[in-house]
This record gives sequence, C-alpha cells and structure tokens, in this order.
Amino acid sequence: MSWPKTLAAGFVTAQVVIAVAAGVMPASAADMPKGYPPLPDRALPRSFEANNNGGWYLRGDLGYGWGRTNDPQAAPGFANPTGNNLGNAPTAGFGFGIKRGWIRTDVTADYITDLKYRGTVATPDDVTAKMSAWTVLLNGYLDLGSWYRVTPYIGAGAGAARVKAGDYQSTVSPPFTGGSNAQWNFAWAAMAGVGFMMSPNLIADVGYRYLNLGDAKSATDAFGGMTFKNLAAHEVRVGLRWSFDDLPVSR
Repeated sequence: MSWPKTLAAGFVTAQVVIAVAAGVMPASAADMPKGYPPLPDRALPRSFEANNNGGWYLRGDLGYGWGRTNDPQAAPGFANPTGNNLGNAPTAGFGFGIKRGWIRTDVTADYITDLKYRGTVATPDDVTAKMSAWTVLLNGYLDLGSWYRVTPYIGAGAGAARVKAGDYQSTVSPPFTGGSNAQWNFAWAAMAGVGFMMSPNLIADVGYRYLNLGDAKSATDAFGGMTFKNLAAHEVRVGLRWSFDDLPVSR
C-alpha cells in the first residue's frame, strides 16, 4: 500500500476512535458532541511531496554546449593544426527513467548540432570542419535532499556516441577532397543541477553536464585524413521531468 493510502486509512481510523470515545463520555459532559461529522466522499488531496519517493518519469531537455578538442592529428608527413577551436551549438534530448527514494536512473538520447572547428597550419583558420553527435546514455543520479521544493542532485552517465565530422576544408592538410565521416565511440558524462517541484507530477530541471564524445575522424583520400582528438562539450541544460503515479511500496 502506498503511503497516501496508508495515511488515508489512518485518518479514517482516528475518526472512528474519536466518534466512539465521544459516544461513551459521561453524562456530565453533555456539552460534548454525541457523534462526528461524516467524512467527505472524496480522496485526500495529493501533496507536493506525493511523488517525491518513487515512480516512472519522462523527460525532455534543451541546452547549449561549448565544444572542446585536444591536439588534432594530421596525416603522416603533414603539420598538425594549432590554435584549435571547437565552437558552440544548441543541444536537445529526451528520455525516460525511474526514481526510488533519492536514487534516479534514466536512459537519454541527445543530439548536439554542428560544432564549428577552426585550426591553423599555415594561415589563421585554414583548416575548418563541422562536428555533430548523437548520444545514448544510461545515467544515474543521487538527489541530495529537498528544501522548499528544491532538490539538488549529482549524476554520471555512460553509453555510446555517433560522432560525425563533415564539411572538412583545407588546402594544407588532407583530405583535399573534403567529404564527411561518422563513427561510434564510447561516451560518458558527469552532471549536477537542481530540480524545482512545480506540481506533484512536474519538475523543472536546471543543470550542467560535461559530455565526452571520444575522437572524430574526417574522410580520407590518397594522402590520409585528420583525427580530432577527445571531443567534448560543457553544457548548460534546462528541462522538464513528468512523473507517473507512485510505485507501489512492498508490504
């Protein structure tokens, strides 16, 4: 039995005890009521904490990411770019999960749009490309307590990323024929944020996520290709989590 039902049963029992006690009071207490008003024929209202103990939920998130990459490597015999910059881009995702007590687990799918890469070999920004990625992560979170409907949390996730490097252009480092390439990598994330309970079933989520996507490789030609090492993004995200009914509590 879930705790709202247990509370309602306890409340009804208390009403019965009060009514019986009132009926057996001494006659000298004639000013005491002889009965008790009947309970209203409706369920007890749900409190804002009713869904804070457990349940299934859906989530949707929007965000903005600041890209990072380390030491791109050109094909053998060609100079590596310097002054590497991986731009910023919006991100969006959705997922579903389950919450029990202070522990949450969910599966999320996210897409980060084209991050514009610029690097320098001979002249400023003479190597350019665009990076994008789909990620599927299994995440775990620890809620750190609730105060005035605000719940901070920390979390981590791991899964897979399909990373694409496209629109490659350079006259000094191959491939000289352009093209694009996509590959699957191991991906991981670390998160922190706060949830704001807006209603018994709706939580607004504001948080930070560090997302590591692994390496990306350009297309290749007869001279080789470029490898972009250790792509990552620092993301600021906002979203909503909509909870289903509480999970049943084991008897």
